[in-house]
Amino acid sequence: MNKQKLLILCFVFFIVESCTSDNNSNDNNSTSNYSFSQGVNITDIDGNSYPTIVTNCNSQTWMQKNLNVSRYRNGDIIPQVTSGSQWINLTTGAWCYYNNDAGNGAIYGKLYNWYAVNDPRGLAPQGWHIPTNQEWTTLTDCLGGESIAGGKMKETGTTYWLNPNYGATNSSGFSAIPIGFRWWQPGSFSLYSNSGSTFWSSTQYDNDNG
Repeated sequence: MNKQKLLILCFVFFIVESCTSDNNSNDNNSTSNYSFSQGVNITDIDGNSYPTIVTNCNSQTWMQKNLNVSRYRNGDIIPQVTSGSQWINLTTGAWCYYNNDAGNGAIYGKLYNWYAVNDPRGLAPQGWHIPTNQEWTTLTDCLGGESIAGGKMKETGTTYWLNPNYGATNSSGFSAIPIGFRWWQPGSFSLYSNSGSTFWSSTQYDNDNG
């Protein structure tokens, strides 16, 4: 079954939808002296605003917040699914809040299933897309490799991360915060422990166990 490849950061499995600009390069050239600047805010179809950063890593531009949109780019509604039994049987796009608690939405945004991420109507705002595995690799290579990139991408402090938030410098400007995820099977929520993040990629792979 086709499943989405995940980039694991900080060795804990969390899923966060992040978007990158359509103008990003897909090559894998590393940047020895990484730097970034604050980009313009972008707005999704629901009116949610997202700050961005522009990097010198093949001129990649990244959103700094998790998606919180309830409609595809063309205006079609993405249904909210709270039932675990319904979630595991879905073959179309859906979203939910972690633990089905709307209070989590303001900080952490929404959780989406693979069908929403992969829908041709577009989950990301106009001019943006869910990053490929190659684009994630380009970024992590620019930050010195997967073994140290996680700390450089994490927001500093313990407002969202568990104390002592090991290795966090946010020298990338990415400002990642942790959020739990919903299992494809059995549709339950897991790992809401403020200790890690895992990000969607649009790259698919075959998973015999999925």
